[in-house]
Amino acid sequence: MQMKNLFTKQKMMRTVLLSLVPVTLAAVFLFGWRVIPLMLVAIVAACVSEYLVMRTIQKEKTKISEAALVSAVLFTLTLPPDTPFWVAVIGIVFGIVFGKTVFGGFGRNIFNPALVGRCFIYIAFPAQMTMLWPQPFTALPGGFAAWMPLATDAVSSVTPLIALGKGLETPALIDMLLGFVSGSLGETSAILIALCGVYLVYRKVASWQIMVSTVVSAFLLSAVLFYTGVSTADPVFTVLSGGLMFGAVFMATDPISAPKLKPVQWVYGVLIGLFTVIIRIFGLFTEGMMFAILIANALTPLMELKHKQYTDKAKKKTAEVAA
Repeated sequence: MQMKNLFTKQKMMRTVLLSLVPVTLAAVFLFGWRVIPLMLVAIVAACVSEYLVMRTIQKEKTKISEAALVSAVLFTLTLPPDTPFWVAVIGIVFGIVFGKTVFGGFGRNIFNPALVGRCFIYIAFPAQMTMLWPQPFTALPGGFAAWMPLATDAVSSVTPLIALGKGLETPALIDMLLGFVSGSLGETSAILIALCGVYLVYRKVASWQIMVSTVVSAFLLSAVLFYTGVSTADPVFTVLSGGLMFGAVFMATDPISAPKLKPVQWVYGVLIGLFTVIIRIFGLFTEGMMFAILIANALTPLMELKHKQYTDKAKKKTAEVAA
């Protein structure tokens, strides 16, 4: 099969890939060139696994969706900088196979494949996914002149959420805005992620309703819990830390697993924001965004069904009154 006939062309997915270029370059600057081969390995694994499974289903009609490329890039950007290559391969293959192809391929999955893969390796390989966080480079040329930061006990660090949980000093907000904090490859720079979100909304690829409702609901609930003394995480820290911004912009807005109806999008985003804060504060897991999105993904078909039933009933009642 010729390369040009191997992929199903999807303009929307190429737009998302373009929006991820600045985040990927920032990841290289912060954590070194290892980001690129890690991403390439994930892309190859995603494409091969999707092709093999879909070929079993569709035989000679098989093409790889460009969404598989997006899933692989997003998945890579959610990983810790020193994630072993083999763990990345296992994660993205699991995500593509069990988060996408088992539902019938592109357009049929209810869960975000990148998060399905990330969730699996987060639970299956906790030592590789949660234990060691290298400090990012903060000055030019940064990671553009290095393979990756040294991850020894002397220079290893913790993420802002882990620091808060252990009662350690948390990073300055300016560092969290710019990305000069330890964390997963693509989640650290809140301001860059926000700019990419503006681009996606401008290109009409992502729902601003989901982004806004996710961030605002998380901010408001964390504010209530902070000012009532339940939590030590202030609302600004909550929004800027962990994968909340990255998840709100790139993961929650996935055009396949996210709701299509505008009213449901608001509810969906609110649920993600609330679940994220609740899991972070009351759960065993430091980061709640991944689980919150997957829970909301599972509820989306039901929410859309109920909304449709409600609107159909309202239209019927209106028609009866008019008659």
